[in-house]
Amino acid sequence: MTTNQSPAAFITGLFETHLAVANLECSMEFYEKVMGLELAMKEQERRVAFYWIGGQGRTALGLWEKPPWASGTNPKDQMITQHFAFEIDFVNLGRTVAAAKQRGIEMRNFFGQITDVPSVFGWMPAASLYFNDPDGHLLEFLAKLPGKRRPEIGVVSLDEWKRLNQSPD
Repeated sequence: MTTNQSPAAFITGLFETHLAVANLECSMEFYEKVMGLELAMKEQERRVAFYWIGGQGRTALGLWEKPPWASGTNPKDQMITQHFAFEIDFVNLGRTVAAAKQRGIEMRNFFGQITDVPSVFGWMPAASLYFNDPDGHLLEFLAKLPGKRRPEIGVVSLDEWKRLNQSPD
């Protein structure tokens, strides 16, 4: 079978991502107890735990204490901090932030300022807040916004986005 389309034409989403962690149990505590993700599977021998994001079978997050992709014995080879975003519905943004803060998560905007006010990327548009896991991986809550893309405004606060778009609260 031949096609003129690129592989991207058939991709429907991102199913899994993996992070290297320094201490599997510490990271499991964070992702399970603080974030509330559902444990899908833990393999003690391989020092890996998998979590479901958005429900069983939807998206998987793998936490590897000893990643198979790391070479050598230098711990720095195994611990490269990564970034990914959890997608949430905009209507749940306030509740998501409140739940995270109740569990001791410090939220920051795109510019690194401690705040509960999301940054908005005009080119998407989407509202985002950032935080770190115990290993320093940069995690994000991202909520797609209704309305027209506004790439010319760059990155602004949600309050500024609403003002520019004359959106009601």
